[in-house]
Amino acid sequence: MHSLRSPTRAVSAMFFLNGAFFGGWASRIPTIKESFELSPDALGLFLLLLAAGAIISFPLAGAATDRFGAARVTWWLALFYAAALVMIALSAQLWLLGMALFFFGVTHGAMDVSMNAWGTEVERRAKRPVLSMFHAIFSLGAGAGAAFGVAALRFEWGIAQHFLIFTLIATFPCVFLATIPWSSDSVVKKPGGSLFNLPKGVLILVGLVAFCSAMGEGAMTDWSAVFLVETVSASQSEAASGYAVFSIAMVAARLLGHRVIQALGAYRTTQLSGLIALIGVLTAVYGSSVPIVLVGYVFMGLGFALIMPLAFSKAANDPKQAAGTAIASVATLGYGGLLLGPPIIGFLAEHTSFETSFLLLALLALTITLLAKAVGRGS
Repeated sequence: MHSLRSPTRAVSAMFFLNGAFFGGWASRIPTIKESFELSPDALGLFLLLLAAGAIISFPLAGAATDRFGAARVTWWLALFYAAALVMIALSAQLWLLGMALFFFGVTHGAMDVSMNAWGTEVERRAKRPVLSMFHAIFSLGAGAGAAFGVAALRFEWGIAQHFLIFTLIATFPCVFLATIPWSSDSVVKKPGGSLFNLPKGVLILVGLVAFCSAMGEGAMTDWSAVFLVETVSASQSEAASGYAVFSIAMVAARLLGHRVIQALGAYRTTQLSGLIALIGVLTAVYGSSVPIVLVGYVFMGLGFALIMPLAFSKAANDPKQAAGTAIASVATLGYGGLLLGPPIIGFLAEHTSFETSFLLLALLALTITLLAKAVGRGS
């Protein structure tokens, strides 16, 4: 059994678990909304609690990772993350649901930082860019979690039954694979330093690149289907395929990303990614039919796919900051983009048009290309 466990499989298991729990939760949002009779505004507030927990957790996780080691922190956070999903399942009152979602956001966000730090350690020791592959496995985990949710709905399982069974099935094999001897570098934080650190130096630009990419991803998550309906009169089934096409393209790009990065380097890969995303946005905006818009979505998925892994890798290798703190600072900006993207697109669409609002994504893609040098390892 020990032959099944290796550093790459250990980190892959943690990325898969992180995505699976989030996908599982997302699959039951409509059920929770109906069970608690939440209005759209009320649901938005609960989702904001989850997001707030994640943002608050980033610097705390960065400090803990630097102090105790990425592998150790990730392993324990995986267990707390599982407990958070169970808490959601057992929440019978609104205030308990709010607490559970906040804790779920904290553990999800904290694990995001620590597992990326662990992934960059494996990447350095392997001497090849594997972080993009880990991010692809996160996406696969999210898909698996959502698929299990669909199956649970067909079997008419309640949320408690669904989440409890899913937690047991997902946690034990992933934690088993992640239980390996691994020595992470640790850094004791000097007294008097600030816990909440924003990016410094070149990482400001890296954080801005991450922000642009995450903002694009967030916009596609919430608005890709609506854009198809509003601009090219897509049917509901055609509209639903929009985000699926985008996601599949992202997973494919991330699975092959290490080869692209090895061949072109971080700078050229980032530059090319921004250009591909730009082509995708323009194709979608000026496309006159569903197939053309979907082609644009494919290019957008390919373009945005490698940016976050490259940004985290750059942060982890910054010579002026410890890896955990640096990744946390970039994650804060990146997650800010993920949160801001959907409402900004909605605001612009309300006051202009969907085509005009999506042109903002073109500006973001162009910014990624222009700032690509900051992500290059030599910068």
